[in-house]
Amino acid sequence: MANRLTQIATRTGDDGSTGLGDGTRVGKDHLRIHALGDVDELNSQIGVLLAEPLPDDVRELLVVIQHELFNLGGELSIPGYTLLKEEAVLRLDEALAHYNATLPRLKEFILPAGTRSAALAHVARTVARRAERVVVALAASDAAAVRPEARQYLNRLSDLMFVLARVLNRANLDGLGGDDVYWKSERLAREG
Repeated sequence: MANRLTQIATRTGDDGSTGLGDGTRVGKDHLRIHALGDVDELNSQIGVLLAEPLPDDVRELLVVIQHELFNLGGELSIPGYTLLKEEAVLRLDEALAHYNATLPRLKEFILPAGTRSAALAHVARTVARRAERVVVALAASDAAAVRPEARQYLNRLSDLMFVLARVLNRANLDGLGGDDVYWKSERLAREG
């Protein structure tokens, strides 16, 4: 990997370019930089979620995910380099199965609402989907430089954040939740 930064204001990006981890420079509007930025934003959003009261098992999982997202960012910054392990995708699959097993079947679409922690998990979900879309676009433009695990990880993580939002509403640690907040569709109103 490239040398670690010893100063932040390098001024080397003033021309609209930025350095990748392998030393090459690309435009700040390059799809790879968009992908890196979205993964960084996702990691930051999970950091905000971690500032909330959370069940211990959810907190431990999110800390692991933050490290894996950092690995994914490193991998995206060095084309052809592998940092995100296949086990990371499997870990998300296992977490999805574990948390889904505790939830009731959805009756209708749910709104990104409820407890503050659930709402923040929904924001992380949407950022994960955006990061996934950019990684897909990057892979389409340079398939050799993006491993399928990157796309798979972001896909699973978005699903997991949706499930965790439901879990966090039920955990009700701030007293503002307790259940999913359902979209008030006409169909649901007729059946109710």
